Amino acid sequence: MPKLYRTLVLLLAGLLSISTAQAQRVGLVLSGGGAKGLAHVGVLKVLEKNRIPIDYIVGTSMGAIVGGMYAAGYSPREIEEIVLKPEFQDWVANRPLEGKVYNFYDADPSPAALHLGLAIDSAFRTRVTPRLINDATLNYMLATMLAPAGAIANYNFDNLFVPYRAVASEVFTRQKVVQRSGSLSDAVRNSMAFPLAFRPIRQEDGRYLFDGAVVDNFPTGVIREEFKPDVIIGVNVGDVAYSKYPKEKDDELLTSTLVFLGSNAADTLSVGANGVFIQPDLTDYTAADFGRVKRLISLGEHAAEEKLALTLRRIQRREDTVALQQRRRLFQERAPRPTFTGVTVQGLPRQQQEFVRRFFQRSGSTYSPSDIEEGYFRLVSNDFFTNVYPRIRYSQEQKGYGLSIDARQANNLTADLGVLLSSRSMSNIYLGGAYRYLNRYLYTVRGNATIGRFYNAVQGSFRVSVPGQIPVYFEPNITFNNLNYQDTGDLLGQNAATSQLVQRDLKTSLQIGISPNYRSRYIFDIGAFTNRDRFANTSEVNSDDELDLNRFQGITSGIRFERNSLDRRQYATKGRRAEFAFRAVTGQEKYEAGTTANGVMDRSKNQRWVRGSLFVEQYFSLNKSDSVGAKTNAWGYTVDAVASTQGAFATYRSSLTTSAAFLPLPDSRTLFLDNYRGTAYAAVGVRYVKGVLRGVEWRTEAFTHVLVRPWKQAFDNPVLVRRSQSITRPYLTLMTGFVYQTPVGPLSVQAIHYDDDTHRFGVFAHIGYVLFRERSLD
Repeated sequence: MPKLYRTLVLLLAGLLSISTAQAQRVGLVLSGGGAKGLAHVGVLKVLEKNRIPIDYIVGTSMGAIVGGMYAAGYSPREIEEIVLKPEFQDWVANRPLEGKVYNFYDADPSPAALHLGLAIDSAFRTRVTPRLINDATLNYMLATMLAPAGAIANYNFDNLFVPYRAVASEVFTRQKVVQRSGSLSDAVRNSMAFPLAFRPIRQEDGRYLFDGAVVDNFPTGVIREEFKPDVIIGVNVGDVAYSKYPKEKDDELLTSTLVFLGSNAADTLSVGANGVFIQPDLTDYTAADFGRVKRLISLGEHAAEEKLALTLRRIQRREDTVALQQRRRLFQERAPRPTFTGVTVQGLPRQQQEFVRRFFQRSGSTYSPSDIEEGYFRLVSNDFFTNVYPRIRYSQEQKGYGLSIDARQANNLTADLGVLLSSRSMSNIYLGGAYRYLNRYLYTVRGNATIGRFYNAVQGSFRVSVPGQIPVYFEPNITFNNLNYQDTGDLLGQNAATSQLVQRDLKTSLQIGISPNYRSRYIFDIGAFTNRDRFANTSEVNSDDELDLNRFQGITSGIRFERNSLDRRQYATKGRRAEFAFRAVTGQEKYEAGTTANGVMDRSKNQRWVRGSLFVEQYFSLNKSDSVGAKTNAWGYTVDAVASTQGAFATYRSSLTTSAAFLPLPDSRTLFLDNYRGTAYAAVGVRYVKGVLRGVEWRTEAFTHVLVRPWKQAFDNPVLVRRSQSITRPYLTLMTGFVYQTPVGPLSVQAIHYDDDTHRFGVFAHIGYVLFRERSLD
């Protein structure tokens, strides 16, 4: 009997143990911590690999994002793939997705490093718009990635693949808000709206919510109250609360602690006596280290593996891997078809709402996902609409998704500032501003000026933007350029009397632009111009010499196709820029001889010609994969060609000043090189870019070009011009140097070779953008 009794007791204990293991419900808590929260992905990978069940998830901030994606049916591997994509870096760093920038609003690339948004009301009260992260891309990607799961769950977070809660805080009362239902992307976005980084989103009930880290960054209490799990696994990537002041390492801990100032610190004991607390070692990482995704995920895996034995001991229940994958697949298959039945706009007056709606193309009676995507990115390409938030919700009655755009005016006034400092006398200051008014159409008044030794310019424009399936804009503008070669005056001083060449041009024109798709634009322009070139015909000029003066006035019209997906305004490493143009010019040349004219007489002559041009620049990555954090390793090529029927002007020098110029390098505009100017040329170039240090790139470029029937000095008088009937030898241009992207523009030091006797070798260094406006006949 005693033996039988003991056997029965052991059998009952075993059955009870099995029953207890089967009944165990596991809750996972993921803290906030900015980029450090990417370690959560590594923890999820280890838990799922070892068949540890996850029955509930509660997250704050970055923990809400990772947890929300898992609750929406994404596997840890799928989440890892998403955050390792280069596009993820664009989401979190306010960079537009490659190929998703719409240039309907674009002006020419600006040398401004500081772009300040302002808002001014009808009473002329002005306020500065906080320079928060532009979250337009992030908002759209969250909305589209999480919309299917929200529809499947019927907007009840208990019905998600894993029941889920996201913690936020009410802005003004500082009360904790536990989000249990509604838009899943809203819940995630609310929870990550960290103060002074991401702007809060207005809720459908009118409230603003902030990051939950302010009130509860490690919400073990929430998971206990909401789901009452048997075991809590808590993963903390933020601060921890110390039982006593850490005197020995307070200096070491101070920097990372300041990042989370205002955030609730984690209580390491709050997971309970039978819980598991996981704290990845992220000592050397900050909340902004989104570029170190692989390492952060690896640290999360390592921390979870260190606690794996304890986790397996405290959680005896195991998840059937095949059943888990089958359940995930069945959940995802329940998603409705991605058809949109309507677009609504709120937050703007009625006429402005219509302006927004007209950006969305319609495919028959419904909108396709590409219609929705293209319309959204068209809209957010302008500063006027930086406060745009998309909501996607499925309607059972309409049998389709509806897009709701919360588009609140942010900036109707912007100010720009740029500074270029150079090793040559070409340093300058750039100032710009724009005012926008939206009614039925968007009206933009823009003005800017560049002040410097070598280059001075002023530009003003008024644009009317008309949305639609094929948006169009109309823009009258006026541009003045002054290029003073060899000017040695002060930065804001007068031109030096010894200048051998001064070029000025003034153009007043009307542009009509059409943007049929992303990145592309067709531009037609017609206008009047006045070019005024003063020059010497010799390299040696006395102080009492009088320069030649050549005026050329007339009318020009042109049509141009542009496509630009380069990743930078200058020193690009990926993307493509293509431009095809055709221009017609007619005008009158008026030449007044100076003291170096060597007997050439004044003259007046009508000139007319047509010109075609082609420019292509493209880059290709040499990395085996485009993984995040990989150093730049790319090559690119350039093709540049011009053909013109332009005739000779009065002198050799005036013929060159009016001709097209091959300008392969940033500083080429600042040098007047005879071998790089003519009415027809063809050029090819190759570029190689290699990341050598963190943020520093070694850049080498080589170009060769030939001139077709170039201008030559006449045999009997070098002031006069003749046209050669041949093609020149290939001219070689070389550059090698280092580039570092700073907040005020690129910093570069480079050695340069030009195939020209007057400027064969040189060193050029600058910080800031070396960019110039188009000249009147470009």
